[in-house]
Amino acid sequence: MSLDTVLHAGFTQAPHPSSALVLMGGGARTAYQVGVLQALAAMLRKRPGAPPDFPFQILVGTSAGALNTTYLAAYATAGLQAFDQLARFWGNLRSKAVYASNIGSRIPWTGTAGRFLAAMSLSRQALAQGAILDNMPLVDTLHHAISLSAIEDALRSGTIEALAVTASSYTSGVHWTFCHTAQDEIAKPWVRPGRRAEFQPITIEHLIASSALPFLFPAIPLRVDGRREFFGDGSMRQVSPLSPALHLGAQKILVVGVGQPQRSAMAGGAAQEGAREPTLVNIAGHAMASVFHDTLQADVEQAQRVSKTLNQLPRELVAGLPFRSVNVLSIQPSQSLDALAQTHARALPAGARRALGGLGAIKGGGAALASYLLFEPGFVQVLMALGAQDADARRGELLAFFANV
Repeated sequence: MSLDTVLHAGFTQAPHPSSALVLMGGGARTAYQVGVLQALAAMLRKRPGAPPDFPFQILVGTSAGALNTTYLAAYATAGLQAFDQLARFWGNLRSKAVYASNIGSRIPWTGTAGRFLAAMSLSRQALAQGAILDNMPLVDTLHHAISLSAIEDALRSGTIEALAVTASSYTSGVHWTFCHTAQDEIAKPWVRPGRRAEFQPITIEHLIASSALPFLFPAIPLRVDGRREFFGDGSMRQVSPLSPALHLGAQKILVVGVGQPQRSAMAGGAAQEGAREPTLVNIAGHAMASVFHDTLQADVEQAQRVSKTLNQLPRELVAGLPFRSVNVLSIQPSQSLDALAQTHARALPAGARRALGGLGAIKGGGAALASYLLFEPGFVQVLMALGAQDADARRGELLAFFANV
């Protein structure tokens, strides 16, 4: 996050404080976010005299996190029940509702020869279709699950103020944030080096583009600046995850990522002298983790550091400034999601299991790559339970965050 963004967007005085929810990407791993939010809803319901209203005015999502925020926007008028609806959606989700694989079943996927044939088969499919997997099932799933008219109702009623979805342009290399408000026609987009915003209604196509995992899912065309560009996962080139929430006027930001502790374990074991050289799949898992997680912590730390500095200034000085601090609370998994994925990797659909298994992405550190595709009940429920557990461990901070909501 640039200091210019922090000062001129995040700390500008707003007519009334707005709370933002920022959800990061991570494929199936974002089921963790659902557990956090459902536990949060349970906490808010127990507050004496607290209304059951939807607690966020600004919703910002990236990749699969964008699917979660947009789903919540469609149910925001239901108040806290929106989080239970999201949990039910994930509880019924299966990998076949997200993607399909046409990888042949006759290929021997074991041994050196099998891995070579697996790579050849995946390469041919990628060249023919532009990706290894087909995400058309997700298009159908989202059309049935998310009511775009309900999002319009939530915006017009003032239940929410803005919904923002990020995607990365393969065409121009620019990281775009698509924002939707009740008055898109008068909203002012922002331009930063490598980052731009545009105000337009969010569609299912925006969600598919934002969640198009590189190499796994094909690029999606969207119109920006009156022209067509091709987009992929919004986590790519995302140098400032909090920036959209700040530009949209958030004064408090709850961000839920799916990064994980013990990054050194991603190569198949704890870092130690004599550790084995990482395989291609280990490196792919590490690269995916870097795409999805590494920028969040730095962005949160800078926002908190600048806010702390402002809070330490004399009140007389701060009163004369057109800025104020932003309260940022970040929650991420307390356990390794790679390790959890390893115990559930066999639940992958047959086609994906053959492909990833042939490449060694089912065992050991390779399960990191499989975890992004594990939209299966066992893995989903474990992640949701972990999210609820981590939220409960932060109960005091969460309740303080929403003390005036």
